[in-house]
Amino acid sequence: MTDLMRSTTARWALGIALWSVLLALATFAFVYWQTAAFLREELAETLRLEVRAAAADPAGAAARVDTWVAMDLHATHYGGLFGPDGGRRSGNLDAVPPDLARDGEAYRVGARVDIAGHRLDDEIWAAALALADGSTVVVAHDADEIDRVRTRSLRALGLGLVPTLVLSGLGGLLLAGRARRRLAATEAAVAQVMRGDLGRRLPVGRHGDEFDRLAGNVNRMLDEIERLLGEVRSVGDAVAHDLRTPLTRLRARLERTRDHAGSVAEFRAAIDQGLAWIDQTLAMVTAVLRIGEIEHGRRSAGFAPVDLAQVVREVAEFFEPIAEDKAVLLRAAVEAGLPPVDGDRDLLFEALSNLVENAVKFTPPGGAVRVGLARSGMHAVVSVDDTGPGLLPGERDQVFRRFYRAERARQTPGNGLGLGLVAAIAALHGFSVEAEASAEGGARFAITAPLRDEAARRRAQAEPADPMPSRAAGPEA
Repeated sequence: MTDLMRSTTARWALGIALWSVLLALATFAFVYWQTAAFLREELAETLRLEVRAAAADPAGAAARVDTWVAMDLHATHYGGLFGPDGGRRSGNLDAVPPDLARDGEAYRVGARVDIAGHRLDDEIWAAALALADGSTVVVAHDADEIDRVRTRSLRALGLGLVPTLVLSGLGGLLLAGRARRRLAATEAAVAQVMRGDLGRRLPVGRHGDEFDRLAGNVNRMLDEIERLLGEVRSVGDAVAHDLRTPLTRLRARLERTRDHAGSVAEFRAAIDQGLAWIDQTLAMVTAVLRIGEIEHGRRSAGFAPVDLAQVVREVAEFFEPIAEDKAVLLRAAVEAGLPPVDGDRDLLFEALSNLVENAVKFTPPGGAVRVGLARSGMHAVVSVDDTGPGLLPGERDQVFRRFYRAERARQTPGNGLGLGLVAAIAALHGFSVEAEASAEGGARFAITAPLRDEAARRRAQAEPADPMPSRAAGPEA
């Protein structure tokens, strides 16, 4: 029995059956209450009218009482005219009921009645009025009719509860069985996911009900988990590959130096080269940890208004000497009067620096890099355009993945994490970042940030919801 009650199907069927029974009880109770009240009021009104009519004509009161008694063939009408001394003058009541008030209103009282020569004690509804000469006229009706209504209502209720209970239980079993089948399919899919089949998804029906919405949300969550796990695997593979190259070089160089170096200078050169490779490895590990820290969102609590125009100018000034050394023209075009954005100034400086550094690095001598800031509706757009080799159309969605390096960038130093850092910073701030072809023939990277008023409006609209934060990642070209 305990195992049966643990079943959702059984609990649902029992719950629906009990609810149906309670609803039937409430319905029958209401119908009986309304019917009985109607019958009582109709009977009371009849008794009031009859007793007042008899009292209005004292001389004919006895005849009216006898007529009231005689007009009923089923012996349910009672009445009597009683003298000042209480003696009966007419009717079939032995005496005025002792608890009956003489105010013309109808009451349920006990009385002794005379039916076919037999004296019986019975419950009646009666109304009484006192006459001017001290006599009392009483008009009454048997209470069995209303009692029969109650008895028949209760019998009908008892007979109706059995099929109601059975049918509602069967309906509950059908509904619960249908829900159970959907839950069983969901359980089977979840079990496969738990066994490692991350490509499995929960079945989603066509009705759009709560089960379908829940399954859809879980499927989207599984999509995100599968994407993140795939990204973790690709990052792990990339880290292993990129660490193996400098470590292999370092080991080979140390072995060669140990066996063939003949002077302190050669040892120093080998150590310096090894340190450079170690620094390269540490820089890559630091960048990976940095992206993870930013994606965790620990710095979002310290957001404050940031003047993007000042950040753009500072980045341009910082990289101007580097661009000059490479014979690359670095220009900054800043629209004046833009409101601030909410964010972390240091992170935004770092993101823009990565974009400008990439642009300068991949732009050949004699080329140009343009850093721009302009308003687009309620957003500020920070753009970096260059005249370098640009990106192939199929690479524009890939360059923000960690460790991804475009074909044209594989011959230049780098670890493929710079643009991944840019994407992580943009995602932390709720900004969007895009890569496309530049009008000047190279690549164009643009960060779109809502201005402070627009950001506040978005936060106010998003307060009732608790969306899953999106995670962006991806590396430089």
